[in-house]
Amino acid sequence: MPIVNRISALHEEVTGWRRDIHEHPELMFDVHRTAAFVAEKLKEFGCDEIVTGIGKTGVVGIIKGSKSGSGKVIGLRADMDALPLTEITGKPYASKVPGKMHACGHDGHTAMLLGAAKYLAETRNFDGSVAVIFQPAEEGGGGGREMVNDGMMDRFGIQEVYGMHNAPGLPVGAFALRPGPLMAAADRILIEVEGKGGHAAKPHLAVDTILVASQIIVNCQSIVSRNVDPLGNAVVSICAFNAGFTDNVIPQTATLQGTVRTLTPEMRDLVEARLHAIVEGTAALFGAKAKLTYHRDYPVTRNNPENTVYAADVAEAVVGAAGVNRETVPVMGGEDFSFMLQARPGAFIFIGQGDGPNVHHPAYDFNDEIIPIGMSYWAKLVETRLAA
Repeated sequence: MPIVNRISALHEEVTGWRRDIHEHPELMFDVHRTAAFVAEKLKEFGCDEIVTGIGKTGVVGIIKGSKSGSGKVIGLRADMDALPLTEITGKPYASKVPGKMHACGHDGHTAMLLGAAKYLAETRNFDGSVAVIFQPAEEGGGGGREMVNDGMMDRFGIQEVYGMHNAPGLPVGAFALRPGPLMAAADRILIEVEGKGGHAAKPHLAVDTILVASQIIVNCQSIVSRNVDPLGNAVVSICAFNAGFTDNVIPQTATLQGTVRTLTPEMRDLVEARLHAIVEGTAALFGAKAKLTYHRDYPVTRNNPENTVYAADVAEAVVGAAGVNRETVPVMGGEDFSFMLQARPGAFIFIGQGDGPNVHHPAYDFNDEIIPIGMSYWAKLVETRLAA
């Protein structure tokens, strides 16, 4: 392109939208204000069709090109939800909602796609249609799954789908992606331990669930260190330990919660099987009982090779070859755009936002400098893939 004058001219306006969304964060599917804001903007732009309530609170806008002979429809997706964190940035547009903040940049993703929608609705220099997809509940709620299950792909005839996420630590405006697995499957685990409660001064008469649960935590780490191929990838993290209520009672029960991240179906099966064996076996060793509930949640975010090449070429056209890493290493974080990639071929790409706090940190803030770069990527993606 790289960045056309019209997109540059929209920078300040789109930044204003981003900061408005940032001030009013909403969680999971409860994104009613944000969804209404998005729908109203799409109406102002003159989108040909606007549908709300897809996947509970998702929004889809359809923009038809000046030509429609190709019959092609591509989807562009942004997420809208925030996180349950208290913001500490001190910015004048900081969250006005206690305990909620946009700590992952979804406010920026939504604003960039809205800006691209405005440009595309004005120019319509493409052959086919674009579905701009605004998704709720990426942060653990499976909003992408809900939109797919709601029939979104078939309803709008979407043939390919693309997503984008900001990346702290990647230089401002640089892009990174790879064919195949880009982000990990994200599964949830719950371990319930039952022993025998008793007086803390008489541990020999009890079965100490805190000790048992602690041994389970330690033994779970042997999966990655001793069962996973050293050249493979897996993460097992126990993130919550709940037991007891006072200082002189050995509790009857304990619960552990955590996550498992893997990049292949085989690795997923291996880790789940080993967790069951370790949880049950460790508990039995101490005379306790333990149950593992393993919930397979977000699948691997897997880029289609052909669409990845195309997306990389578009990114290169925007920022130059030096600004695009086509073989970035996979990330063990999860992303529910994976459900859309299971339904249709496409590609997910990272856009760099420079140094600063990482996502999910209370001091994080989206870098407004990258807004025109992200908008240009979206516009170039459409105008090239649906060349008139």
